[in-house]
Amino acid sequence: MIEEQGSPAITVEAIEAAAARIAGHIRRTPMIEVTEVRNRPVANPLFLKLESLQVTGAFKARGAMNRLLTTPREKLAHGIVTASGGNHGMAVARAGFLAGVPTTIYLPPNASRAKIKALSEWNATIRIVGEKWDDADAAAAEHAAREGAIYFHPFKDPDVVIGQGTVALEMLDAVPDADVYLVAIGGGGLIAGLATVVHARNPKARIIGIEPTGSPTLHAALAAGGPVRLERQWTRVATMSCGMTAPLIYDIVSKHVEEVVLVEDEQLLAAARWILSEFAIRADLSAAAAIAALNLGKIRLKPHERIATLICGADDTALDMPE
Repeated sequence: MIEEQGSPAITVEAIEAAAARIAGHIRRTPMIEVTEVRNRPVANPLFLKLESLQVTGAFKARGAMNRLLTTPREKLAHGIVTASGGNHGMAVARAGFLAGVPTTIYLPPNASRAKIKALSEWNATIRIVGEKWDDADAAAAEHAAREGAIYFHPFKDPDVVIGQGTVALEMLDAVPDADVYLVAIGGGGLIAGLATVVHARNPKARIIGIEPTGSPTLHAALAAGGPVRLERQWTRVATMSCGMTAPLIYDIVSKHVEEVVLVEDEQLLAAARWILSEFAIRADLSAAAAIAALNLGKIRLKPHERIATLICGADDTALDMPE
């Protein structure tokens, strides 16, 4: 069941192999066209991949499961640890539960209350530390060094990024001729995996990332020509908060992503409320990023262009954030 762990290159072939590897452990989620709605964000054809219906409620189950299945069993003896804004933690908690090993999740204090409760239901040990995600990341790294646990990093780990990329294979199967892909960014693992697949299969497609103005990690990196550490982060959206991306993520994004646009937390909240109204999905605020960017006219579109994006996760409490 578990294969030898290496440091694989993030390629479409690796992502195709991961899709076969994890197929029995995740859900193949539906992709729907946005029709019969009030106040369409744009007139263009728009398709949503509903990863909110994925195991643990987000696409992150793909990366965590691929990481688990490429880790030799003996390396799990001292457990698994990670840092998360919530969704990755849920996926890693499930992986640890399935493997039957102790799992510790470090979270920032702005993590969702619903995610914290759900983590405990997967028998994970929860540690809330510091002021932001980067503090949780540092604490998780210290835990791994001290305890000998395996760190399932949300975006520095190639096997996690490769697993996230499997969602793009399903999106291309469902809508092979999409012209524009809109992807929310936290650490960048999702957009890196997706971009690798999309440009291998459809080199002319445009890939655009969306970040909160309070955590413009890749936006700043692209402007600087390399990863930079943000002086501060003020977004309240834990799943989109990251002080500095990894070089392997930057390398992929700089080659494949046309631009990264920024939206305010309040605009993410308004878009999430629209998703709830139209589809009865309580989306994580990160899952509403594409709708927010479209509502604001941040995405330059030609009339014929077909748009593909993800409702990348669900959250029972994200919509309770005050406006």
